[in-house]
Amino acid sequence: MENFDVAVIGGGPGGYPAAIRAAQLGAKVALIEKEFLGGTCLNWGCIPTKTLLASSSLFARMKQASSFGLAAENVRCDYAAMARRKDEVVTRLRGGIASLLKAHGVTFIQGTASLAGRERIAVQSADRTQEVSARAIIIATGSTSAMPSFLPRHERVMESRRFLELTSLPQNLIIMGGGVIGCEFACLAAQLGANVTVVEMLDDILMTLDADVRRELRRHMEKSLNVRFLTGKPLEDVKADDRGVSGRFGEQTVQGDVLLVAVGRKPAAAELNLASAGLAANKAGFIETDSFCRTKAANIYAVGDVTGKAQLAHAATSQGLTAAENAVRPGKVREETLVPACIFTSPEVASAGLTEQQAKEQGLQVVAGRYSFSALGKAMAIGETEGFVKWVARSDNDQLVGAQAVGPHATELIAEAAVAIRAELTAAELARTIHAHPTLAEMWMEAAHAVHGTCIHAPPPRRKQQSA
Repeated sequence: MENFDVAVIGGGPGGYPAAIRAAQLGAKVALIEKEFLGGTCLNWGCIPTKTLLASSSLFARMKQASSFGLAAENVRCDYAAMARRKDEVVTRLRGGIASLLKAHGVTFIQGTASLAGRERIAVQSADRTQEVSARAIIIATGSTSAMPSFLPRHERVMESRRFLELTSLPQNLIIMGGGVIGCEFACLAAQLGANVTVVEMLDDILMTLDADVRRELRRHMEKSLNVRFLTGKPLEDVKADDRGVSGRFGEQTVQGDVLLVAVGRKPAAAELNLASAGLAANKAGFIETDSFCRTKAANIYAVGDVTGKAQLAHAATSQGLTAAENAVRPGKVREETLVPACIFTSPEVASAGLTEQQAKEQGLQVVAGRYSFSALGKAMAIGETEGFVKWVARSDNDQLVGAQAVGPHATELIAEAAVAIRAELTAAELARTIHAHPTLAEMWMEAAHAVHGTCIHAPPPRRKQQSA
């Protein structure tokens, strides 16, 4: 049995950075992965979807070429070629991770891991079972798509991983779930000309966002992409056969070629044999951790989706680095709590910190400052004027506590907002910071001025009329 200082279970965006950081700190490290390096994010999530969305967004833009004085005729979509490009990108990145692990001296073990005690791991591979020991263990097994039991098991009913394996695009697509995954796939398919219906049992899509942001996105998806939203009731009586899929939404019948199920994700912890280390998942199946990413077993850490915290790749990476540093030099680093979120819809959406609604629920007195892309020179120049950005600032001390953006390149713009919130900048300080012109980043400066009603490139705020 080989002995290690740190063993990491799971090679996704939480696991492989943890392994590399531990190795950088001088530890002897093993990384155990049952499928492919990169985990869900690289292989069946973030990267393949964004690669396909890059193609679909370009296709949609090419249709608008005439508005830029360009002629682009006979533009067509070859979805099989898009899928091949997606696979090439994934394969290249996967190989890059393998090279990084090797360069840092991390031992890679292919197989399914389960705990055999607090410092021992059993690894089942195709042809044998082996055991390794480690002074510290980091669990980074991620999550899998949730598939409700009432749905029929049929090839036309699929979750996102299976959808990404398709080499032809369904022309009539039903999506169950109006969250991040559902809305991203809706935009992808609609931009390529598919008829898309999104069914969400809640009152609206993307309910974690403020209402004005949701409203802006939904309006654009309905108006420009012809996506049909059915909200406020569940999709029931789902049936599937070789001809297609159907379901009932209230009194309406919904029909399509394929049903994409995007109702959330569940933790991948069932195979870990947690009890052997004196651990247990909570009622929802997640492994609970403290602010140092430690479980109730002091030498075992957990990061990423399996913990039930922010189910985002970059959050998992940050937690992985924290866990690795604490595993090698125990108890010195707390995990970051400010996690920006990005949604790659059309238009894009991003957020950091508190929404207006969340701030009010916490009893904070806040003021919002908004600025619209339609008033920005750079947005006009590139022909993308949908949406706005918004700061949320405390009324008592002007501190920026939240930001949201809906519009062009929102997922890139949110980084500045995250830095500003983490640094506890005030709206006045951000407004005084010189932003290069002409850039989309000027949106944050303008919105910060708007917090105080001093925006140069916007009409003065309306004065509230006092009653006699």
